[in-house]
Amino acid sequence: MNIKHRLSNNVRVLLSPLKDTQTVTVLVIFAVGSRYEQKRINGISHFIEHMMFKGTKKRPNSLAISKELDATGASYNAYTSKDVTGYWVKISADKLELALDIVSDMLYNSKFDAKEITREKTVICEELRMYRDNPVMHIDTVLEQLMFEGSSLGWDIGGEDPIIMALNRKDMVEFRDAHYSGGNVVVGIAGNVDEQKALSLSKKYFGKAFKKEGEAAFEVYSRLQASRAKAIIYHKETEQIQLMLGFHAYPYGHVDREAVELLATILGGTMSSRLFISIREKHGLCYSIHASHESYHDTGVFSVQSGLDKSRLEKAIPLILAELKKVRERGVTAQELKRAKDYKKGKLAISFEDSSNVVSWYARQEVLTGATLTPEQKLKLLNNVTQKDIQRVAKNLFQTGNINLALIGPYRDAVPFEKLLKL
Repeated sequence: MNIKHRLSNNVRVLLSPLKDTQTVTVLVIFAVGSRYEQKRINGISHFIEHMMFKGTKKRPNSLAISKELDATGASYNAYTSKDVTGYWVKISADKLELALDIVSDMLYNSKFDAKEITREKTVICEELRMYRDNPVMHIDTVLEQLMFEGSSLGWDIGGEDPIIMALNRKDMVEFRDAHYSGGNVVVGIAGNVDEQKALSLSKKYFGKAFKKEGEAAFEVYSRLQASRAKAIIYHKETEQIQLMLGFHAYPYGHVDREAVELLATILGGTMSSRLFISIREKHGLCYSIHASHESYHDTGVFSVQSGLDKSRLEKAIPLILAELKKVRERGVTAQELKRAKDYKKGKLAISFEDSSNVVSWYARQEVLTGATLTPEQKLKLLNNVTQKDIQRVAKNLFQTGNINLALIGPYRDAVPFEKLLKL
């Protein structure tokens, strides 16, 4: 069950009571991420996320915040993506007010102390190095740099070291005030809560006005039709090559979003998927391989990711593309489609046993699209997908001109790999 309220300051509150749990999760999510930035401040959304934990007038430093939450056994964190920034606390249900108090205090009253900003610059640069040093975590950034060249969608969410080191307090406060507004935020609460009590506490802690009102804009991505496949290399002396193939796909709310999700499941969503059986089990070329689909407001990315020895790379790429071509040319079986639907149904049922997944499901939809599907509505959309839908989507996506390849490994030249990219 999902109950929606709108406060007088335009803040949307989503309540999802769950009686068979002893916890509650609070998620406050803003419709702002790295794609809303200008190049000179790329990474500022993520930096602001860090600074929200560095102290308020009531809780003067990060230790004061963490000690208060740690004393309850709570889990808490925040995240920044290209479209959103979220702050969450999962806590014992009887501590709901404390969670709302602390998160609202951080969001309304963080000090953005200049000394803390200077100190945090080094921390963030080390975080960025951690991601860059891990090919499995960094490969999607490399891929989208290629796919969205010229757009803020192609920038690293965390920014670049020189830009991070140049950011200042004025930049951060101005960006926060412009984007952290009542119309741009959703407060989600899921777990063992009473609706009236949760709404009353939401009004108490999130009912006052933010600095500005209204919604911030971003530059809409407009894809230029590609005439050939493209590849990009991120040079790193590694033993294992990290590979990711990407295809421009579908945004939030697209009529074929469920079809492309099922296509990803059939191709590489499970250990019985086509790519897993072919590339790993039959040919023994890799340990891991999977497919997925990521939506943005105005576009999406269908991707296949794998890690493999460099001696197997030139064999693996054509084999992966051959599996995609099979779906495009021959479609999928009724049994494969049924298994994929049952898999999605089972995963959704399991995820809804956790209050953090429930609140994320509803709040993320609301902040990104202004509407929410229930699990039952989502399953109905999935069940309506046909074999013809899957093949039609495959024909639309899997074209040579829509192939983008990212590699992390000991290479300098992408041209030899572009020659392998044919469908």
